[in-house]
Amino acid sequence: MTLAVAVTAACVLGLVVGAYARAFADGFGEHPDAPLREARDALVDAVRVAPLPRGPYAVEIAMAAVFGLVTWRSGTGIGRAVAGATTEVNAGVTAMTPALLYAAAVGVTLSVIDWRTRRLPDAITLPSAPVLAVLLVPTGRLGAALLCGIVLGSAYAVLWFVRPAALGLGDVKLAGLIGMVTGAVGVNAVIVAAVGAHVLGALYAGGLLITRRATRTTEFPFGPFMLGAALLAVVLPVT
Repeated sequence: MTLAVAVTAACVLGLVVGAYARAFADGFGEHPDAPLREARDALVDAVRVAPLPRGPYAVEIAMAAVFGLVTWRSGTGIGRAVAGATTEVNAGVTAMTPALLYAAAVGVTLSVIDWRTRRLPDAITLPSAPVLAVLLVPTGRLGAALLCGIVLGSAYAVLWFVRPAALGLGDVKLAGLIGMVTGAVGVNAVIVAAVGAHVLGALYAGGLLITRRATRTTEFPFGPFMLGAALLAVVLPVT
């Protein structure tokens, strides 16, 4: 499979996954009485949805774009470096591709949920760690991924302990996942993801202040900025 075909297929797959992700994300509220039941009901409702994009198409387009980007990056850089793929036949799909696609699906879904509810549900973040671990086994980078996940998660845990009003425990768990994915790419990617999240968050907060749509005490979800920085860390040639 050539890279162009792989990227095109990934974008189409992203549209389908985006339709399910949008329905799944709609099932999460701000203050659930029973989180596990909420997640189960959201999953059941999502499975019943026809896998067709529907207006305003934002989630589907975002998922397709992210799927295409990580597949392209896997085929042109990190995936070939990790898996040793050197032929055109293997350029489109490498050992890194499944892990990156799963991380992309989870990341877009969590961004949608966090932006609307200011929650990063445990029902998504906790199971994703072992899933990512299994998907990273073929890359030969599982050890580095786990180590970076522990380090980045621990760093966020310290930040949460120092300023619990600025971060939530959901952000700490998400940091562990981001550390795993970027750790499989390289140490530089972990650094970019860690620093970039705060830079993006600061730029957004500064924009709100300048436009007078917020004050210095206004809170906003941090997860989307963490995930945006992680995407940049994976896509940019920082390894």
